[in-house]
Amino acid sequence: MNIPLLSYCPSTLAKGHSSYCRSAIQRLFSSHKVHHVLPYDSPASSDEVSGIFFENRTIMSISGVQEKFSLLLEKNKLRLAQPGESGHYLLKPIPTLGKNKHLMPANEHLTMQIAKQVFQIDTAENGIVFFQNGEMAYLTKRFDRDEAGLKRGKEDFAVLANRTPQTHGANYKYEGNYLELFQIMQQYVPAYATEAPKLFKIILFNYLFSNGDAHLKNFSLLETVDGDYILSPAYDLLNSQLHIADSDFALLGGLYPKAQYQGKLINQFIHLGKMANIPEKMVERILEQMQANSTEIETLIRRSFLEESAQKNYYQSYQGRLKRLKYT
Repeated sequence: MNIPLLSYCPSTLAKGHSSYCRSAIQRLFSSHKVHHVLPYDSPASSDEVSGIFFENRTIMSISGVQEKFSLLLEKNKLRLAQPGESGHYLLKPIPTLGKNKHLMPANEHLTMQIAKQVFQIDTAENGIVFFQNGEMAYLTKRFDRDEAGLKRGKEDFAVLANRTPQTHGANYKYEGNYLELFQIMQQYVPAYATEAPKLFKIILFNYLFSNGDAHLKNFSLLETVDGDYILSPAYDLLNSQLHIADSDFALLGGLYPKAQYQGKLINQFIHLGKMANIPEKMVERILEQMQANSTEIETLIRRSFLEESAQKNYYQSYQGRLKRLKYT
């Protein structure tokens, strides 16, 4: 497999770039001119290379099914972190299992870019990188580390809700409903009035873009320099329907207790906003914004690293969810 020649930035998807654009270099790499090709073959290329990555994987402590590897930025090059080193980046190669697994890096990258560029959702900085053998991987900058490498406090909502495999079984991170996330935020976030609309927007985005894996561990609170907590940047956003037949919502309880469900889906979102104490005008504004900008979305899909058939499926999935939100 050859490394493809690029005509779009592999981070922002801006047109006319053979590697990372200036904005990506500043935001993703703190102004270091990093190339989009890593100095490694992919972990799946040989047992020898797999062994190198396996050593790195064992020092990671981040939960999740997909393998993640820790990278450091040294001068202008990315390299695997060694034991005792704190990486600033997470690398997610193509997984070894799953339907359409080769699409996962491009899928997550595209979904994250749509969230950020089209809907102004605060997201973890990210981009696409390539291994020496041409395989693609997803790269994201850790937001729980500052520029000096010092760790910031971060707690996911499974921890905050006291849900573990021991207390709630194997599916613990899927237990509950999305209203509970707001209730937890009210306990821990002083600036709840500012942060709650951001969470509402991400939940609505996950519905529209078929992210059926938006479970408790994919939402977190992040410590600020002042020592209080806010909603972390969004992460792990992707269209899961390209890989699995998912339900509308990852949490088994849906948006809120089913006994309180009323009317069309859009009215259910409005009711969620009301129960979360988000001003009605703000909820209406978010709903209006999230149902617009379809041309910008189509442009980013067309520029993405998804193959053409997957681009069509991705856009059709979005259009289908948009119609369901409006009319069902």
